[in-house]
Amino acid sequence: ATSRATKKAMAARDALLGPSGDRQQACPRIDVPRTMTASMPPLLSFSRTIDRINRFVGRAMVWPLLASVFISAGNAMSRKFFSLSSNAWIEAQWHLFAVAFLGCAGYVLLVDEHVRVDALSSRWSARTRAAIDAVVLVLAAVPMTLLFAIHGWSVFVHAWRSGETSFNAGGLAVWPIYLCIPLGMALLGLQAVSELIRRIAFLQGHVERANLREEDLPPMVGAAAVGGGSTR
Repeated sequence: ATSRATKKAMAARDALLGPSGDRQQACPRIDVPRTMTASMPPLLSFSRTIDRINRFVGRAMVWPLLASVFISAGNAMSRKFFSLSSNAWIEAQWHLFAVAFLGCAGYVLLVDEHVRVDALSSRWSARTRAAIDAVVLVLAAVPMTLLFAIHGWSVFVHAWRSGETSFNAGGLAVWPIYLCIPLGMALLGLQAVSELIRRIAFLQGHVERANLREEDLPPMVGAAAVGGGSTR
C-alpha cells in the first residue's frame, strides 16, 4: 500500500513539474486564439515598416533644427551689428522648430522617450506595464492623434484656400506649417499603432521586449555595410 501511494505521489509530481522532477514553479499555459497568433507576423512586419519611416523622419529633423539655429544666430548678429531685422526670418525659425517638433513626435514614441510618470509603473512587472500601455494607446493615443490629424487637415485646407499669411508685417504664409500638423499627427498615430502591435506581441510571447530604445534598432541605411550589426 505504501509503495502504491508513493508511485501515485511521484506521478502527480511529474504531471505538474515534468518527468525530470524540476522543482521550478509550474506556469499555466495561456492559450492564444489561433487566428490572432497567425496574424501576428504580418502585423509585426507592418510595425517594423512604421518604425523605419518614423526613425528616418525623426533623425532627419536635425536639419530643420540646425537651420533654425543658424537663422536665429544670423538674426541676432544682423540686429546687433547692422540694425537690420526681418519678421520673415524670425517666423522662419519658429516654423522650422515646429517642423522638427512635429516630425520627431513619432520617433520619440518609438524610442520610448516621451515623458511618463514612473512612480507607479516602475514597481509593476513588464507584462503589467505592457497591458496598461496597450489600454492607453487604444483609448487615448490613437483617438487623440486621429482627431488632431482630421482637424489639422481642415485648418490647413482653409489656410490654403484663403491664402492666409502671418499677421506680422512682412510675415510668411502659414499654410506650410499648418500642413505639418496633420502630417505630424499621422506619423505619431501610426507609431501608436506600431507600439500597440508590439505590446500585444509581447503579451503573447512573440517578442522579447515591449518597448525599444535607439540602441535596440538596426543600423541606419549604409551603416550596416560599414560597421555591421544585427537586424531587428
